[in-house]
Amino acid sequence: MNIQSAVDRLNSQLPLKARQDQLSPALKKLHQAILLSLVTQGTPPTHEEMAEHVGTAQAAAALQTLGTEDLVVLNAAGTDAVGAYPITTEATPHQLNIDSRTIYAMCALDAVSVAPMFATEVKIASHCHVSGDPIQIHMQGSEIIESNPETVMIGIRWQMPSGAAAHSMCTEMVFLKDENTARQWQGNDVESISLFTLADAIAFGMGFFMPLMNDGQ
Repeated sequence: MNIQSAVDRLNSQLPLKARQDQLSPALKKLHQAILLSLVTQGTPPTHEEMAEHVGTAQAAAALQTLGTEDLVVLNAAGTDAVGAYPITTEATPHQLNIDSRTIYAMCALDAVSVAPMFATEVKIASHCHVSGDPIQIHMQGSEIIESNPETVMIGIRWQMPSGAAAHSMCTEMVFLKDENTARQWQGNDVESISLFTLADAIAFGMGFFMPLMNDGQ
């Protein structure tokens, strides 16, 4: 599968950009502010900071709208954001170190998308979905500074999300330590499972996520 086909397929299953484009300008800015805060602070904005974008009276409703659209992931009570694709404060197998702060990615594809999306340095600590072997990736923007092992691939089992994508389809977007392991995981199901080299996965993630931070519609 080529990169654009992969971006199109994921957009058909999780249309984050299309959903964002339907928001009011204030809500779009709030969504982008949540993303930026997660990366630069390691936490979502406070309610007071969110109110700066949509007004105090509308902050709670604005957050609910973003949660309903699955642009942000809310806590169990539905009162606070815990994440916004591709970043979350919820512990996942994909730990990110950004400027000495620890945060998480929803999935393997998300993990390799954060550095280029925000033009920052990210150290990823995860593991092979099949073998459990540790995987470490050091990125600066879209550049891979180091990958251990060098043979890492990313596998995606295509599926429609059930509820929040972070808790459903994202669990089947995984790191695999090498091509042999990746082919083993894929088996004969080449229609439902796609495999990507690390470089291709980064390009895929950039195509899917970077438009979310664009100023224009």
